[in-house]
Amino acid sequence: MSDTVNKPKLSFWQMWNLSFGFLGVQFGFALQNANISRILSNFGADLHSLSIFWLVAPTVGLIVQPLVGASSDKTWNRMGRRSPFIFFGAIAATLGMMLLPNASLAVKIMPPLLFGALMFALMDTSFNVTFQPFRSLVADMLPDEQRNAGYSIQSFLINIGAVLGSALPYILTNWLGVANVAPDGEVADSVIWSFYIGGATLLLSVLWTVFKTKEYPPEQYNKYNKVEEESSEEEKMSFWQTLMSMPKVMFQLAIVQFFSWFALFLMWVYSTPAISQHIWNTAIGDSSSEAYNEAGNWVGILFAAYSVFAALFSLVMDKIANTIGRKRTYMYALIAGGLGYISIYFIQNEYALIISMAGVGIAWAAILAMPYAILSKELPSSKMGVYMGLFNITVVVPQIVSGLVAGLILKYVFHGEAIYSLMLAGAFMLLAGLSVNFVRESK
Repeated sequence: MSDTVNKPKLSFWQMWNLSFGFLGVQFGFALQNANISRILSNFGADLHSLSIFWLVAPTVGLIVQPLVGASSDKTWNRMGRRSPFIFFGAIAATLGMMLLPNASLAVKIMPPLLFGALMFALMDTSFNVTFQPFRSLVADMLPDEQRNAGYSIQSFLINIGAVLGSALPYILTNWLGVANVAPDGEVADSVIWSFYIGGATLLLSVLWTVFKTKEYPPEQYNKYNKVEEESSEEEKMSFWQTLMSMPKVMFQLAIVQFFSWFALFLMWVYSTPAISQHIWNTAIGDSSSEAYNEAGNWVGILFAAYSVFAALFSLVMDKIANTIGRKRTYMYALIAGGLGYISIYFIQNEYALIISMAGVGIAWAAILAMPYAILSKELPSSKMGVYMGLFNITVVVPQIVSGLVAGLILKYVFHGEAIYSLMLAGAFMLLAGLSVNFVRESK
């Protein structure tokens, strides 16, 4: 057994470089979240079937992230351990972003709706390839006492990217005069150019992380993380044994994750129809009027707003968590998110909706950081990637469940009034906050 040494602390800028690529990845992911319902509706998707198309994302994540996690645990080459997956995932995501809004050009090959769904699948697969290695990279490189700070910086960068991505179509339309309405079956120029800019930003920011971050070579990594002490038994475990050997805290966090990600999925799918009906008074099923497109742009601003609040909360989340604990920070943040969703129903002015986004943003910042900070302390370093990948099951399963039932609930319970889907999201986020009480951290 080799001697073990303490993992060195990193400077602020080294921690910044670790996660800077996530800014670009989230830029693209935010563009997708704010505009995919709008794009697919332009290509002919029915309001009640939108949640089915959105199932592409979590289903891909369910398959891809555990595989990427297990593979990255065993990958050591000149680029590093996690960097190859981050780099090639970003290239594929950029390609999908360039092609998705131009699906109407593929009409001679296949229906635009089908092509759009395929490009959506390519984008989301690529995003999933990059997400998990970024999470593991922070755990790989930072000692436990810096992980609150590391994941808070990551949350901050994620939300800066989300602000830029969410607001870009609105900025192009209202500041630069780019067309925001397109004929049926096509996508507005404001959205097309947003995806072009987003793809370039994604690739450049990921290159920054890849070239600015030097991962520890195997021998050094093993000393810092005491891998030899763990790996003799860990390496003999099958995938099923690995799954069954997950620490209890992962199962406890899964309850919280179910409620919170069920709520987030409802927001991403139904915010545009909900806000257009509730504030702009559009008809149920309207997906092409000027009012609907104006509401779609405003939803981008609201998504940018909650990302701004999330970024600001990320700046103090580390200090709050160190003062009152990770669990309490997580719980209070999720409750704030639930109240934010519910308040939307009582607001009739689009500008006042920004107040609701404060609670949503606080919850989002905590969701991006706290479960990973809690979990990373409990995981063996030799299987950090595969366990982080398996933990993604707790992110995608609630989205799949939400996707399967949300359309039926909207149609048969809410009779097409999408504002009630956001109210349901609020109830689930409150349940997520209360369920944090079941999480038990080790001392």
